[in-house]
This record gives sequence, structure tokens and C-alpha cells, in this order.
Amino acid sequence: MEAFDPSVTLPFSYTFTTATSSRSSGTIASPNNIITTGSSWMDGRIWSKLPQRLLDRVIAFLTPPAFFRARCVCKRWYGLLFSPTFLELYLQVSPRRYWFLFFKQKSLNNSIYRSNDNNSSAGDPQNDNRSSSPTTCEGFLFDPYDLSWYRISFPTLLPPGFSPAASSDGLVCWVSYEAGPKTLILCNPMVGSLTPLPPTLRSRLFPSVGLAVTPTSIDVTMAGDDLISPYAVKNLTAESFHMDGGGFYSIWGTSSSLPRLCSFESGKMVHVEGRFYCMNYSPYSILAHDISSNSWWKIQAPMRRFLRSPNLVESRGKLLLVAAVEKSQLNVPKSLRLWGLQSCGTTWVELERMPQQLYVQFAELENGNGFHCVGNGEFIAIMIPGTEQKAVLFDMSRKRWHWIPPCPYVNGGVGRGGGELHGFAYEPRLATPVTGLLDQLTLPFQSYNNINV
Repeated sequence: MEAFDPSVTLPFSYTFTTATSSRSSGTIASPNNIITTGSSWMDGRIWSKLPQRLLDRVIAFLTPPAFFRARCVCKRWYGLLFSPTFLELYLQVSPRRYWFLFFKQKSLNNSIYRSNDNNSSAGDPQNDNRSSSPTTCEGFLFDPYDLSWYRISFPTLLPPGFSPAASSDGLVCWVSYEAGPKTLILCNPMVGSLTPLPPTLRSRLFPSVGLAVTPTSIDVTMAGDDLISPYAVKNLTAESFHMDGGGFYSIWGTSSSLPRLCSFESGKMVHVEGRFYCMNYSPYSILAHDISSNSWWKIQAPMRRFLRSPNLVESRGKLLLVAAVEKSQLNVPKSLRLWGLQSCGTTWVELERMPQQLYVQFAELENGNGFHCVGNGEFIAIMIPGTEQKAVLFDMSRKRWHWIPPCPYVNGGVGRGGGELHGFAYEPRLATPVTGLLDQLTLPFQSYNNINV
């Protein structure tokens, strides 16, 4: 991808900035195929006669940063983002891009870094709740194909007291971190759109949130951390939100009980083929939730007695478990391994191990403090907290491990107020097929609260 540098102020309400690694330079051609301005291929007389439909098709293949830069060319290209005809073409031909979106947070259950907060209390939930000033949310896109970082800032009506919790199909789900009934907001960072969901029926503290968006439906599951009294928090129940193109709604009306003796920490869920998965602790196991049948069950983890910092990720439609293995008593070298859940739903098969030489470097930096993982497509990003954003990228298709270049916008002074990058699988999209469904969420929901299925 061709880099554009420096920051570009777009005519729309948000901006992109980009940085690339040494692997991705500003020129993409070799000496034998460099295209110059004087080449016949760039003859303006040819390009000016191309049908607009063909030009739109070419533009639809651009990456999001290149598209927003192209919008500055002319009035018509600027208006493509608001053209139903172009967006329909975009949904048909635009390739899927398995990128990652990172937000700077002090913890997984804390607020994101807000770039317009000028005091030292940025990111503190108590202080954020006291302020009602508009905020500019800031995220960091990572392109694993070119090892490129992009900074995206979007002024938004997102109120204080929300943090990102899940993502799916170009949408990010933000959840309120105040104890009580939770409020969720679906956001498309590419266009700055916001759609609130009705608040949950049960009071919770820091529950796990799962989001699954398809071209015709939206499913959200919120589980655990039931606030049953001011002095007790227990993982007891889950509640689900569903809406689809057929007109069926279930507004937090579908509830279920979690398996007995489950003890999972608050965090993200992973969605794979109609099911949500999350880690269970003491001892390690995996909690699975089937959306259609609204049922929960446990799956035993592989080598559960020797796992450290297990993480669940989705990769190419399969559920993977990434964890460090420590079997020093059995004279087996420590390692970081990947397992895949087989189609039977109970058996794990080891797929890959981090090369021992790389693991020695990784373990020295990680120092037993744990790590975070996020998967998207054929890529898995493994991030080490507290190490100036050190991270390893694993390419499943090429079986390659390598270090991710640090995000320049965090280490270069952008990341004020402390905190670390926490990532989400993200497919940057200018539009999603569920936009029509989201528009219906602006209607009152009071009459739907008592629906039970």
C-alpha cells in the first residue's frame, strides 16, 4: 500500500494518519514497471473518458485510508460516501480486509484514551463521569498485510463513561462501565455513525460482551458479573439481544443461566459459527454459548494444568486457543502453543508452536505478566502489556512469526495518560448490510422489554 504522510485533514468529520514499516515504502513499483506521469497509461484523455460506473468500481477497491484521501480530489468523489448507488457497489466488490483496531486503555474494564482530555485524569472513570464535554475518540488501525499503522480520529456524540468491548463486521460495540443496567452503543469508526441499543434488564458490573453481525442479523450476548447486591458480584446469568431482517426482535428478553461453578474473568467473547466462547478459570475450561438454542456448556481445555495466560481467538472460521505452556517438572521446554477446536466440539489439536528462539525473546519481555491475543482472518496478534507496545504477529497461511513494528502514534507522544493498546478484530468498512436494521433501533423500545422467547 502506498503511504500518505503526513497527517491529512479530510473534509469529513474525522481524519486518518498513516505510518508504514520499512517493508512498505512509498513506491510500489520496480525499476522495470514504474508508472510515471508522462506514461500513456496515465494519459488524462483516456481516464477522462472512462465510464463513471467503472471509475466507481476502481474506487471501491481502495483501502479506507486511500479512499478518504481520494475524496479530496473532487466534489463528486467526496459525495461517494453518501451515494446509495456507490455504497451498494462497494458492498458487492470491496474485498474483505482482516485488520486490527486498537484503543488505548488503562485496563480492559476502563475507559479509552480521549485525545481532547487535557487533565491528568484522562481515562479515569470517576473523572470522566463528571465531564459532559464532547470527546474525540481515537483508534489505531493496523494493516497486517503491509505492517502499516493508521491513526483514526472521529469526533462523536459518544458520551463519557463508555469503553469498547467487542467488534464484528465493521462495527464496534461500546459498553457503559458504571455498575447497573448496561447501555451499549454500536459504532462504525469509518464514518462516525452511532446507534444506541436499549439498556439491559439486569444490573451488572464488568460483564463479558459478545457481538455477532451478519448481513441480515445482529446478536449481542452479555454474560456474568451479576450485581446481586452492593457487596457481592457473581457470574450467574446471561441475556441476549437479537434482531434480524425478517422483523424478529428479542430485546434482552432471552435469558439463560451459566454453568455451575463457572468463574470467568470479565472480558471479550469470541464468535465462531453461531456460538460465543469465553475462557473459564480455576481450572481452565472454555464456556460455549449456542445462540440459536440459548444453551451454555463447558469444554475442557488442553493441558489445562500447565497453561498460562490462555486466550481464545477466531481464525478462518475456527476457534483457537493460544497459551503459554510450562511443564518444567516434566523436563519439557516452555513454549507458546496454538490449539484448534475440532468440528466435534470437544477435541483440541495442536496446530503450531512459536519458534523456541523467538519464544526466549518473547518470554524475557513478557516476564510472566501475561499477554493478550486477538485473531482475524489468517492473522493472530499477541501483545505484551507494559513493554512499549511489543507484539508478535503470526500468519497462519504462511506459518510466519515476526515482531510487529511499534505504533508510532502511541510512543511518539500521542499516548498520554498511561494505558496500553487493547485490540479487536476489525474489518474497516464504509457501510454494512445491517445499516437498515440499525436505523430501526432509533424507535422506542419500552413496549418490547417484556418479550420472552
